[in-house]
Amino acid sequence: GGAAGGGAASEGLGAPVKAGIATGVVAVAAAAVALALVNDSHPAKEIAKPSPSAPVVQQTPPPAPPPAKRKQAAPKPPAPAPIVPVAEKAEKPAPKPTPKPTPKPTPPPKPAPTPKPKPTPTPTPTPPKPKPTPTPTPPPPPPQSYELSELRYDLLGDGSEPEVRLGDSSWVWQRYGMSIGGEHYSPGVTVRGDSSVTVDLNRECGAYDAVVGVDDMTLGLGKVAFAVYADGTRLWQSGTVSGGDPAVPVHVNLTGRKTVRLMVEPRGTHFDEAALADWAKSRFSCD
Repeated sequence: GGAAGGGAASEGLGAPVKAGIATGVVAVAAAAVALALVNDSHPAKEIAKPSPSAPVVQQTPPPAPPPAKRKQAAPKPPAPAPIVPVAEKAEKPAPKPTPKPTPKPTPPPKPAPTPKPKPTPTPTPTPPKPKPTPTPTPPPPPPQSYELSELRYDLLGDGSEPEVRLGDSSWVWQRYGMSIGGEHYSPGVTVRGDSSVTVDLNRECGAYDAVVGVDDMTLGLGKVAFAVYADGTRLWQSGTVSGGDPAVPVHVNLTGRKTVRLMVEPRGTHFDEAALADWAKSRFSCD
């Protein structure tokens, strides 16, 4: 009956309790073996007999433990759920201020009447700029006067001014004063009643001027004629001039001429050839 009760009790115990008992039995057996090995060199003591009052309990060998099951790999812990921050409690909004009543807009002032535009004055036309006065061309310098009484002979000159050609001229008396018909003239030259004086102009000359007559030193005697030639052409002739006659003016245009010849010819007797004839105030006007 006791065995049956123990079997029933063992059946009643769970598998974990059974496993614990089996473990304890194995531990006791191991301890006994160790103790026997320690006391192997000493005589064995008698084992105390069990008390008669204690009944001997026959130990039933424990059942063999079931084969250990392979440990299954522990499942990975699930990923932690994302922490959702707890939303803070929204503060209660401040109460809206009571809006002030909108004032009525002030009506805009009436616009002032637009004044009539003044008429645009007619622009005064800009007077044209005066044209610059052209610089007047300076007048040409006055012609230079070359007195016959002061001309040099060609042998002594440089060919830049009028000069008396010595080889083609008769006797010439260069004077600073003379008298014709009772009038005094200055300067001039005196020649014989049969004479020729050749002048090389050597530059551009415009005119020849003089007064001619029989010199008063002839005491009113002698008759002659005066003539002016240029480049071989006669340009002026006086006619017969007698002693005591007033002087005769001479003006000859010499534009473009190179050479001038002054001639005196006798008009009558051989005495007229020796008479004294004057080219008073005789001058050449040249550039």
